[in-house]
This record gives sequence, C-alpha cells and structure tokens, in this order.
Amino acid sequence: METTHETYLSPFTWRYGSQEMRALWSEKRKRLIWRRLWLALAEVQSEFGLVSSEQVDDLRRRVEDVDIERALQIESQIHHDLMAEVKAYAEQCPLGGGVIHLGATSMDIKDNADALRVREALGLILTRSVALMEALCRSVETYADLPVIAFTHLQPAEPTTLGYRLAGLLQDIFGDWQQLAPLRDGLRGKGFKGAVGTNASYADLLGVERLDEFEKRLSARLELPFFPITTQIYPRKQDYQVASALAGLGASLYKFAFDLRILQSPPIGELAEPFGPLQVGSSAMPFKRNPINAEKIDSLGRALAQMPRLAWDNAAHSLLEITLDDSANRRTLLPEMFLICDELLTTARHILVGLQVNQEAIARNLGAYTPFAATERVLLAATKRGADRQEMHERLRQHSLSAWKAVQSGDPNPLGALISNDPQIVKYLAAGELDALLDASRHIGDAPQRARRLVETVRQAIGV
Repeated sequence: METTHETYLSPFTWRYGSQEMRALWSEKRKRLIWRRLWLALAEVQSEFGLVSSEQVDDLRRRVEDVDIERALQIESQIHHDLMAEVKAYAEQCPLGGGVIHLGATSMDIKDNADALRVREALGLILTRSVALMEALCRSVETYADLPVIAFTHLQPAEPTTLGYRLAGLLQDIFGDWQQLAPLRDGLRGKGFKGAVGTNASYADLLGVERLDEFEKRLSARLELPFFPITTQIYPRKQDYQVASALAGLGASLYKFAFDLRILQSPPIGELAEPFGPLQVGSSAMPFKRNPINAEKIDSLGRALAQMPRLAWDNAAHSLLEITLDDSANRRTLLPEMFLICDELLTTARHILVGLQVNQEAIARNLGAYTPFAATERVLLAATKRGADRQEMHERLRQHSLSAWKAVQSGDPNPLGALISNDPQIVKYLAAGELDALLDASRHIGDAPQRARRLVETVRQAIGV
C-alpha cells in the first residue's frame, strides 16, 4: 500500500485537520480498536467459561502488533477486510487465534469501533471548541466598548461594538458546544447482538438467561453504553445526529469567516486576518492580502454542510436488518466530517488570536455613517417636544438623501450641518442639544454590558 506523492492522496491526509485527528481515523488505529474489541469479547467469554485464560493471555500479548501489510495480503485473496484482520491476528496467536470473533458478526466489531472513534473525535472537537471560546472571551472583553458601524442589508446602520459583534459568535459556539457535549456523552454502540441483532449466536453459546449479564459486562469493560435494540448495525440515525451537530458548528464558523471577508475588503477595511511577513497574496498581483484562512473556512464549511444529507440517506435507506450501501461512503463520511470541523476550529482560533483591528478605518466609517444613525435620535427628541412625527421624518429623509450623495462623491458627511441649519428642526431642539444627539457613536445601548455577561456565563460553564 503506497502512500507517496506518486499516487492520489486525500487533502485530509496532510493538508487539513490535526495530526491527532488524523491518527484517530487512521487505518492502524481502526484495526487496533478492532483487536481490542476482540480481546474484550474473549475476556468476558472467559469469565463465562467459553475461553481459557491462556487463550486470552495469548491474544493480549499480540493485541498491539497490527500488521497491515499482512492483513492486506489476506484481503486480496478473501475480499473481506475484517476477516482478513481476524486471520492476521490469529496467525500471531497460536493459542488464542482459534477463538477470535467467537459468536460475533462483523458489525459487532465495526460498529462498536466506529462508536468509540466517533466519541473520541467528539471529545477532540469539544476541546478545540473550548480553546476557541477562550480566545473569543478575551476578544469580547477587549473590544466590548469599541464602537463600530453596524450593517443591516449590507448597508450602514447604527453603531454596535466590536465586542458585541464577536459575542454573537461566542454565543453560537457556546450553543454548539452545549449540543455536542451531551451528544458525545450519550453516544452508544451496537453491542454484541449478532447477525440481525437478536443475540441468537450468543444465546447458543451462553443461554438466553445469561445474555443481559454478558452484554452488561462488555459494556462496562469498553465503557460504552449499547443500544437496546439494533439490527446487524446500530441505528444510522446516530450518525445523522452527529453530522447535523457538526454541520451546525460549521455554520457558526462559516458566518464568522464570511463576515470577516466582508469587513476585510478595502472599502470597509476594519478587520483583517493575520498575514505573515513572507506570505504571498497573489501570483499575479503582489499587493494582494487575500483572506485565505476565512475563505478556507467557508470552502470546507460548504462541504461539511452537505454531509448530514448523506448521513440522512444512510439512515433512511438502511433497509430491513442491514444493507451495505452505506459502507463505502462511511469510510470517508465519518473521518472527513471530523477532520473538517477540526480544521475549521483551529483556523478560526488562529484568526482570532492574530486578528488585526484597524482603528483608523473604524473611526473613518463611524464618521461617515453614524450621522445617518443619529436621525432616529433627532426624530424621537423632536417628536417628544411636540413636532409632527411624519413631518420631521420627511425632513430628515430629504437631508439624508442629500448627505448620501455627498458621501458617495467622497466628501465629508454634511448631514449634521443640514439638520442644524433646518429652521423647522431647531424650532424644537437647541443647537447644543442637536450636537449631542448627532453624536451617535455612543448610541450602543447596553451592548457592552451584555457582551461581558455572556463571557461570564461561558467561562463558568467551560471552567476557565
């Protein structure tokens, strides 16, 4: 089995995802878990008098000695990957080899191995999520009071604060974490129930009256709860639930990256992802500083968004007690949805830790657009003084349109002067009062306080 650059390699083999996540989904790790499951099965069968302690000891001595090349040689002849591993393991164990897989069907091993790996992978994702939330908490606190112009419909609106905007992301990631943690803790394996889930083979070996205790001991040994009802496989709806939760996390990070790409564009220019001193932005345009990390998040996020649909199909199309039409796609579905999430979380944290905040651009945009936001304050204040609300609204609308033309021509925003020189407006509001109303940069409500309260809530929950 060649894994050189002379043949196709998945980008997830070397480009995307951490080495830790890749190792978890490696071929060697899978086969090692298979062997540990066979050993656990033999250990419990020994407790019930089916297997000798000498046979178990023999299996235990060689459980770590995975020989993939030998297993693949066998598989090339028998065309069954799990039975090839059984035979490769049995060759190493002259005493115990003959009892490997006793009473089991392939999915007793494969599905429990998948459940164990999915649970461990969810643990890694939760750890990465906590690291991201820690970085987010620091950023929210740092920028809780920094006013920035907000955008609705991609048009300048009223001010918000940068910390409050980041708190929206923190709230989303916190919600994703709250969904993923119980999902991991509630994950279940198939157990050991045989070819169609009825326990018939184990009943023949042990007797029906001993089946509950047999599976209970296996569950305790593996520290993995089992579904009470299965077919030959565990319900594939569990894969769909996991894929959906991961895609939900991906949606949170996708929005963050998409927003950053907009805010990094030169016409706004308020934020930028880190850019290395030797980093090349474009092969043709040396001046470019492309948001490649944010674009990568969005690119991989789109792929992740499709995976719940595939998992849905696997669950819905699993006919009767089993069909194998999900087997091939799950070989890539399960590892890649976790490798994508791993890369998204790591990249998002990298962006946040090195986030570049352009204070000059923020001030420029506030100066250009906050006078428009101040019109609401002027409208409310004049109406409270007895002005006709509809008349004031129309006058402010006309002044705003004139000011927009000036701003779009590159001139300073004249809206404050237009309002201050309108005799129908100054009839209700004095000049000094208008000056205060027209300064909308602090028109941010209680956004800073709520952002900080969220940080406190998150830190208490994640224990940092």
